[in-house]
Amino acid sequence: MNIPVSKNPRIVIIGGGFAGIALAKKLKNTNYQVVMLDKHNYHTFQPLLYQVATGGLEAGSIAYPIRKVIQQYHDFYFRLTSVKDIDTENQKIISEIGDLHYDYLVIATGSKTNYFGNKEIERNAMSMKTIPQSLNIRSFILENFEQAVLTKDEADRNALMNFVLVGAGPTGVELAGALAEMKKEILQKDYPDLDIPQMQINLIQSGDRVLNTMSEKSSVAAEKFLDNLGVKVWKNVRVTNYDGRTISTNSDLSFDSATVIWTAGVQGAIVHGLDAKSLVERVERIRVNQFNQVNGYDTIFAIGDIASMETEKFPQGHPMMAQPAIQQGDLLGDNFIKLSQNKPMKPFEYNDKGSMATIGRNKAVVDLPKYHFSGFFAWVVWMFVHLFSLIGFKNKAVVFMNWMYNYIRFDREGRLIVRPFKKRSFTTFTSDEI
Repeated sequence: MNIPVSKNPRIVIIGGGFAGIALAKKLKNTNYQVVMLDKHNYHTFQPLLYQVATGGLEAGSIAYPIRKVIQQYHDFYFRLTSVKDIDTENQKIISEIGDLHYDYLVIATGSKTNYFGNKEIERNAMSMKTIPQSLNIRSFILENFEQAVLTKDEADRNALMNFVLVGAGPTGVELAGALAEMKKEILQKDYPDLDIPQMQINLIQSGDRVLNTMSEKSSVAAEKFLDNLGVKVWKNVRVTNYDGRTISTNSDLSFDSATVIWTAGVQGAIVHGLDAKSLVERVERIRVNQFNQVNGYDTIFAIGDIASMETEKFPQGHPMMAQPAIQQGDLLGDNFIKLSQNKPMKPFEYNDKGSMATIGRNKAVVDLPKYHFSGFFAWVVWMFVHLFSLIGFKNKAVVFMNWMYNYIRFDREGRLIVRPFKKRSFTTFTSDEI
């Protein structure tokens, strides 16, 4: 990898997500050589991916170059690669561009979409965990409307205009709200020769309420907002299959849809090489102790979504969200500094600052430790929390200007097919493979 030899111990960080970046900032100009590896050369602000997918923002406004983050960091290196394996016996990682020895290894690979073992759904549905996937969704949505204009068969046209989102967590709810606003304010103007009111947005939830990780008050408010926007919410329904045309469920309910977006769950993005006893198989997370050390290893740590720290309050591990990842990265950075000073490490304790979701213009729900509220003020809180969480002044400014423009003009000018997307399809759709 062409990393120079250093007198300092080497920390290798796999992943430049929320956890990895938080750790990197803490290790700026410390008594360590730090090497960060990621398959992308940018950090993605994942909470706003749905706005890229629906044309509200351009991809560049929610991405930030990793090399720009670390450009003032001494003895700190970035390499663009994917890690294939970990050789724990010889303390080295094996990647696409070569091997690298580590003194300490930090796994911060985040999460990926969980299809719960259903290969046909995985093959035919779309997911939204990365910027390329969001751009694919944006292109595919617009391509479907372009195809619907040309389609004479009513059943095919309806399927092209029928959107099904599986999973009513924050991502599913926010995406449903954004699609509903596109239907109401934009698509009728763009496609006057289509009967846009026939467009359907279906949100399927296997549980008995949307946003089931938030308070019941917020769940009820969110569902009411969705209903007012025309989103059809189907609760206690589990999707069993999707063949590219028809969605099957565990009931008599079925849907014909060209676009199924899977937001029903996530699992850890595992790196091979760790002992099986260190892994939680069902969700593919890595068991760690209170210091984020991987069970069975003294020099390997895991932070963020990939880490499962099982405590009395969180028996299944901490929520796979940005805040636990950032806090774990911050603390681990402090603990590495303590290690270099031969001081004891501090155990991790999650400070739950609350959660929130937006359902569209002037509509959001916010859960704080002592307060739960919804509506316009919640929407303003959601907007500014996300705005100030972005990395880089330019990104903050661009996103703010886009939001103000969209709010005033009721518009989303990012609805461009700049990279056409072809997928497995039916009848009038293209038969090209993904």
